[in-house]
Amino acid sequence: MSVLVLALAVGAACCLGFGFVLQQAAAQRAPLGDFLSPRLLLDLVRVPTWLGGLALMVAGMVLGAVALGRGEVSLVEPLLATNLLFALALSRRRTRQSLGRQGWAGLSLLAGGVTAFIVAGEPRGGTAVTDPLRHWLIIGVMVGLALLVTTYAKRSRLSAGPVLLALAAGLLYGVQDALTRVSGERFADGGLTGLLTGWQPYGVLVLGVTGLVLVQSAFETAPLRMSLPALTAAQPLAGIACGVGFLGDRLHTDTGALAWEAAGLAAIVAGIVLLGLHPAMPRGTAPREPVPDLQSR
Repeated sequence: MSVLVLALAVGAACCLGFGFVLQQAAAQRAPLGDFLSPRLLLDLVRVPTWLGGLALMVAGMVLGAVALGRGEVSLVEPLLATNLLFALALSRRRTRQSLGRQGWAGLSLLAGGVTAFIVAGEPRGGTAVTDPLRHWLIIGVMVGLALLVTTYAKRSRLSAGPVLLALAAGLLYGVQDALTRVSGERFADGGLTGLLTGWQPYGVLVLGVTGLVLVQSAFETAPLRMSLPALTAAQPLAGIACGVGFLGDRLHTDTGALAWEAAGLAAIVAGIVLLGLHPAMPRGTAPREPVPDLQSR
């Protein structure tokens, strides 16, 4: 495993975690009438806190894209899942809540799960699948699942809706990460012309904007502890599925390795849930009183 890829992925996770906390702090005060509407972004762009969180998120995505260009998706995605550790660190600073048993257990599960998956699987590059049917099948399943849970989220927007929206966004971001890697390869092979003549960079843009609307709608209607765990858990699972499914990433597939890989992924998800439900995470939305930044519409 390259030390540079490790540093880039962890740096990306840091920016993403801090960015999510700042975005949710602003989005929770946005008008509920903007739920699942692009108007939500137009309202939030006037809020300095949200812009700061967005800048950190973009920085995280850039660092993540560079890491994906130098390493396998199956290696980078579990490392990006550690963004929840940085989100919890910032939330702890704001709430002055101690880590406690739950925090240490979640941290141990997440860190141990990432380590177990990477050590057992030893993700490495291989030959990408050239059959477009397989590409579209895997991408279609991920996007279809995201569409399905988003449709259901509209019917339960203040109960299970935020969790489902975050889950859908995580699936889209996982696919976006895979297409980001493909876009980087096209640019390396054919320059700007090779990049712009493919559909992948446009797919990255559409998935990014759609995922952003879904995430901000989840942040708007529920506390961070409800939405961020689903987002953080879904993204690496979708990214790994794309990496192994059509990008040519290879993992050890003997019985022992598969058992450790499955246990690692399960520990990652369990750790994410424990950390996401930690008391340090913001518990509720702010009162929706008139806010100058959001009322000058």
